[in-house]
Amino acid sequence: MSGGLHIGLIGGIGVAATVVYYQRLSAEVARRCAPLELTIVHADVQELIRNNLADNRAEQAAIYARLIERLAAAGCDCAAITSFGGHFCFAETEAISALPLVSAVVPLDDYFAEQGLGCVGLLGTAVVMRTKLYGQLTRTRAVALESEMETLGQSYQEMAVAGRCLPEQRALFLDAGSRMVRDLGAEAIVLAGTDLNLAFDGQQPGYQVIDALDVHVDYLADLATGRRSL
Repeated sequence: MSGGLHIGLIGGIGVAATVVYYQRLSAEVARRCAPLELTIVHADVQELIRNNLADNRAEQAAIYARLIERLAAAGCDCAAITSFGGHFCFAETEAISALPLVSAVVPLDDYFAEQGLGCVGLLGTAVVMRTKLYGQLTRTRAVALESEMETLGQSYQEMAVAGRCLPEQRALFLDAGSRMVRDLGAEAIVLAGTDLNLAFDGQQPGYQVIDALDVHVDYLADLATGRRSL
């Protein structure tokens, strides 16, 4: 086993998601009785939203690249984006990144297959749902509520920016998950938005829920503790 890596996180997109990444990553590394080297930089969620909605990939990638340079200067060995919606320009960012970029999407494909899931339902930004996680799931079929993507995506965006979930927003997401299971054949609902824990934590929706953030955190914990290499 090699030494663990110094993890760099691009946070702030949104703040609530960053807090959860910090909490869960530190807890998982502590559970493994290992030290954690971690540095977080803060990105602007409103800037990300504007670029995401306009599909300004090069512009957002350049913003990420500047933040990653700060992480590199702090001694980080790799960087990760704490937002699935923020992965819309992953390839463009990876091409100009000063550090290896650890995708939150790629580990999901293997995870779903290992769990024996043939079909999953997605909740997250409109882009995440529309592109079925950027078309990067090759081993498991993904579904979403096609006619309600914009409504769900807008509600998710508002919740992420506010950093809290209103009762009506929670009801909307829980019901959307239920209908994907009932009508679209989803065997599990994937929280493919890093702020969706605000809606689902402590809930018992009556169907299997997979927080994609946890899969990413586990992967990062493997890197931080030397159980996995880049």
